Amino acid sequence: MLKTSLASLAAIAALSSVSAAALACEDLRMVPGGIVTQVTDGDTVVLDNGMVVRMIGTQAPKLPLGRDGFETWPLAPEAKAALEAIALNKPVRLGYGGEEVDRYERVLAHVFVDGPDGEIWAQQYMVSQGLARVYSFPDNRKCLDLLFAAEGRARLAGLGIWADPYYSTRAADRPADLLDRQGHYELVEGRVLLADQSGGRVYLNFGRFWKEDFTAVIEASALKLFAADGIDPSALEGALVRIRGWVDDRDGPRIEITHPEQIEVLAAR
Repeated sequence: MLKTSLASLAAIAALSSVSAAALACEDLRMVPGGIVTQVTDGDTVVLDNGMVVRMIGTQAPKLPLGRDGFETWPLAPEAKAALEAIALNKPVRLGYGGEEVDRYERVLAHVFVDGPDGEIWAQQYMVSQGLARVYSFPDNRKCLDLLFAAEGRARLAGLGIWADPYYSTRAADRPADLLDRQGHYELVEGRVLLADQSGGRVYLNFGRFWKEDFTAVIEASALKLFAADGIDPSALEGALVRIRGWVDDRDGPRIEITHPEQIEVLAAR
């Protein structure tokens, strides 16, 4: 979230859920949705017209949902119950801000629930309760500033998932621990030792031994998005940052960066 200043975060934090939703998402394409007849998990609902809506911008703890050998993530049942409490059998509006359908034929939208005291932005509610975290995509980047702000408050307060070690922020200077989290979506904090461009990519190295230490790799397609936002990744050298994404193992633990919002600057060099 490179473009969000501390001052703007403070202003965002002071907004109510309803007014914040209006300000953050005013450029979404809003459409009537329908009635929520089923909550699949903490970030997916089914409407009375059969539409399956994946609540874009968030990732709630996952349930097996029929997948053999899949272990329930901590607090997944609680996340589902919380979403049911605010959305089940309620009318909703949908807000589109990017790619609208995924490969599983699910609708990708922001969900606004018609509540007794006004609309509830479901994504912001779940993140603010510590029952989901921000999870963005290069083709769906609307409304993220407020979601990051809500996540930050929940994390500082130790709400929900942020009190469980399963979701702890990992240290970039502990590559062995990160390798143990291979295949998991993680938040990793550390100081960028070197920002190096090579072969159309930028490598953010967090240690001196690039074949062993943690690395964040910004691919060429992502660099175009950084450039469009006026962000120079080489300026991250020496900065304390938080990286979010899926951990894999290619010459040590790494996370692939596909868009700028995967990197939050916590302190300059």
